[in-house]
Amino acid sequence: MIRVAAVGDIHLGAGDRGACRAAYEGLEAHADVLLLAGDLTRHGTAVEARVVAEEFAGLGVPVIAVLGNHDHHAGEPHQVTHVLEDLGITVLDGSSAVVEVAGERLGVAGAKGFGGGFVGRSAANFGEPEMKSFVGASLREAQALGAALEGLEADQLVALTHYSPTVDTLLGEPPEIHAFLGSYLLAEQIDASGVALAVHGHAHHGTERGRTDGGVPVRNVARPVIDKAYALYHLGGGGP
Repeated sequence: MIRVAAVGDIHLGAGDRGACRAAYEGLEAHADVLLLAGDLTRHGTAVEARVVAEEFAGLGVPVIAVLGNHDHHAGEPHQVTHVLEDLGITVLDGSSAVVEVAGERLGVAGAKGFGGGFVGRSAANFGEPEMKSFVGASLREAQALGAALEGLEADQLVALTHYSPTVDTLLGEPPEIHAFLGSYLLAEQIDASGVALAVHGHAHHGTERGRTDGGVPVRNVARPVIDKAYALYHLGGGGP
């Protein structure tokens, strides 16, 4: 059994050093890996990323992250990534990582994802350049997730995104903004790849548990939703 801890939307600012470290001390007794589902910073600056890196470095388990929309706001995602990775946090962006856990291999494929909406209520790649750009970003992010999953060899596969692959975990959010919170295109890649669990954040007023149309369990781990330092899921012993 592989124990997966996950949280997103911690939104740490420059003055938040030490704000959450205590809650993660001793994590290795409860989890084998920690997944961070984006929006790690408030405004996406390298200074804020240093605070995040120091909070989550050296926890005794691998820490794997994707960036969120807040982490892109200042236009410094590459600097944010560099700061996090410099202190040992793996940042995925259309890429994957494999963690060895007691003789088993956990494969994590990650991409930020993007909006676009869900079947029957989605934006179309048609019309004005602005709309084509919006939907094009959603397509590229979904393709990046698919590329990260393709050929990933492990006993258990997890898809890690910031945006949601299903409307299930958006319940509680106004329907008018669902198209800005996720995309069914992510779910298409997840359902095609034998994923055991999909983890995302972003929807602060959403619902923790849902499924893709293909039946893959999806968990919204935005901290306002789980209301604790991290959620814990078990793979290989009856599901998450």
